[in-house]
Parts: sequence; C-alpha cells; structure tokens
Amino acid sequence: MKLAFAGKGGVGKTTITAWLGDYLARKGYDVWMVDADTALSLGQACGLAAGDQPEPLVTRMDLIRERIGTGMMNLNPDVGDLPDELAMDLPLGGKCEAGIRPGRKRLLVMGTVTAAGGGCACEANSLLKALLRHLVVETGGWVLVDLEAGVEHLGRGTVAHVDGLVVVSEPSMRGLQAAASIGNMAKELKLARQVLVLNRFPDEVPAPKLDGLPELAAVFPPLSGLVHRQLHSSSVLDLPEQAQIDELLKKMMLRLAG
Repeated sequence: MKLAFAGKGGVGKTTITAWLGDYLARKGYDVWMVDADTALSLGQACGLAAGDQPEPLVTRMDLIRERIGTGMMNLNPDVGDLPDELAMDLPLGGKCEAGIRPGRKRLLVMGTVTAAGGGCACEANSLLKALLRHLVVETGGWVLVDLEAGVEHLGRGTVAHVDGLVVVSEPSMRGLQAAASIGNMAKELKLARQVLVLNRFPDEVPAPKLDGLPELAAVFPPLSGLVHRQLHSSSVLDLPEQAQIDELLKKMMLRLAG
C-alpha cells in the first residue's frame, strides 16, 4: 500500500509517518520512506543523526542533467534504478514479536525546490515528480510519503496515485481548517480513501465538524515520553508509550483498509 501524510506544519505528520514505518518493519514488511517535506526531518525522526541523512535528490545536479537534460527536457526519464542508488537503510526502532523477521526500512530524501535566486527549477521538479511517481505506481510493497506542509503537493497532483491519504491535525482551528482544505483538494484528485488523525488531542475534547474533514481514524493523546525524548533526541521511536502508539496505528490502518 502507498500512503501519503499531509497537514499543516508542526502538527506531527512526520512523527506519525516515522511511527508507522517502524511499526510495519517490526511486523516484517519492507518499507520505502520518502521525505518530501521542506523540513527534511523524517530521517532524524527515524533515528538518523543530523549529518547522516542521504543527500537530497534535488541537489544532485549530475543526476538531474543526466536524466532530464538541459534545454530540450526529457519529461519521462528512466528512474527505476534511483531508489536503490539513493536510499539509506534506517535502524529499527523497537523489537519485533517472537518469530517475526524485521522488514527493511529505506529512506529517500527528495528535497525541495525554491526559485529565489536559483533560476528555473523545472528540471529538478521533473525528476522529483518522476521518481515519486515511480515509487507510488511501479514499486511493490509499502511506500510512505511525508509531504510538504499544506496543500502544495496535492495542488500539483504529485500524489494522485497513492492508495490512501492520512491527514493530520493538532488541536487548533488553523490545523483543522488546513486538514479540511487538504481533504477537499484530495477529493478533487479522486483520492477517496483518506482518514483524519488527531495528534496531541485530549480525548475529552471533540473536534469541530468542518466541510472536507476526512473520517476520524485515530486520536493520539499528548505523550509525556515523546516530550521528554525530544528534549535530547530527534528520534521519536521506541517510546515508553510504544504499545499504545502501536494500537492506535493498527486502528488507523484498519480504518484505511475499510
């Protein structure tokens, strides 16, 4: 299954992407994890040191020129070899159940393109889009894509072919309004399988009903273990509340499957 994770910046979508990738690997599944967020923090959330992440594809001008060209651009480049060439293996965050062989987690860092002072970014955008499409459409198994904050990727139709969309919100009207906008835009792209995840939400506080909000799949409460961890580490894995997190992830996946 191919899933994309979206939401306003700071709502915890990268954290939930990292949790789900590790959960699947501990269940024995191989997982491609794609960091398509401007913040480029998925690797650190998964336990990599800040300086150990793969080089973002957008900075690989050698590959961009080789696959896309200059002037007359190749809009359908061959990218089938790039995932294995560019990916980095991620450590497992926790222990597997007895008898389960852990799956392989691999991280691809896409990077982001800015036009300020950099001229035309068409070539880089074309390669990023081609690789993301290859992973989503042509690659088997699990692919988790941590999207840029907001609706930019959805607006470009980059994730139109994913199997499902996880929209994440914090307990704020701005977060929920952004989630509703994302939900509506996803519907325009015919992405009907989408769920809402509320993060850092007290159980007793009901979310307001907004047009476009996907169906609620899981509510992650504030976690003291995560708060304390993030004071000294970027990793969000193997927390004291891991069993609770796993149960909520299972609930989320069941709702997506249904």
